[in-house]
Amino acid sequence: MDNMIFEIRHLYKSFGNHEVLKDIDFSVKKGDVISVIGASGSGKSTLLRCINMLEIPTSGEILYHGENVMHRGYNVPTYRSRVGMVFQSFNLFNNMTVLENCIVGQVKVLKKNRDEAQQHAMYYLEKVGMAPYINAKPRQLSGGQKQRVAIARALAMDPEVLLFDEPTSALDPEMVGEVLTVMQGLAQEGMTMLVVTHEMAFARDVSNHVVFMSQGVICEEGSPEEVFGNPQKQETRDFLARFRNN
Repeated sequence: MDNMIFEIRHLYKSFGNHEVLKDIDFSVKKGDVISVIGASGSGKSTLLRCINMLEIPTSGEILYHGENVMHRGYNVPTYRSRVGMVFQSFNLFNNMTVLENCIVGQVKVLKKNRDEAQQHAMYYLEKVGMAPYINAKPRQLSGGQKQRVAIARALAMDPEVLLFDEPTSALDPEMVGEVLTVMQGLAQEGMTMLVVTHEMAFARDVSNHVVFMSQGVICEEGSPEEVFGNPQKQETRDFLARFRNN
């Protein structure tokens, strides 16, 4: 299937004796917006970090277009340039301007010339509403602005997939909306996205698939209508009830 991007098979990850991921199986197709939900400590962020090879899985397979990225000799840096990551804590370079943050990866990893990289960076900074701030340093920006720059930086690398690791959890409540609006726009444009999130409205209204994790396993998955409207497992019902009562 040409539109299959990822197949995760029997993925395990342990830190010492602590098993964080247990026999994870799921797939990502082109254009999917998959929200991964679950309580803190359920393994959601570790799953994303394994997919991006920031953590090396203990066992299992991560197939990207049918090739196992865990095989010895696989070109992980090139892979990472195709699979963008947006972090909870922004991870911007504090000593660089907004524009430089969005240029440096294109020049160093993609080997673009500087003029082309700058033009590309400006396109995405305009897209996320951050073009007026190109000369600012991260410390001069709000959390929401930093996260929008981080999204523009990831997009400027022309990734095939974007991974979001709780992109709004470090933000003040009034900043959350501006980041979710950018993400919703990307989803509408057909960007393939895997989003670890506590924003249940985003998971329900923007995703086409929801994965609920509990204690390192995928407890339940399906369409938002299925998971939110008619959860099958008691753990899912309990988790969603806590959010409805907040």
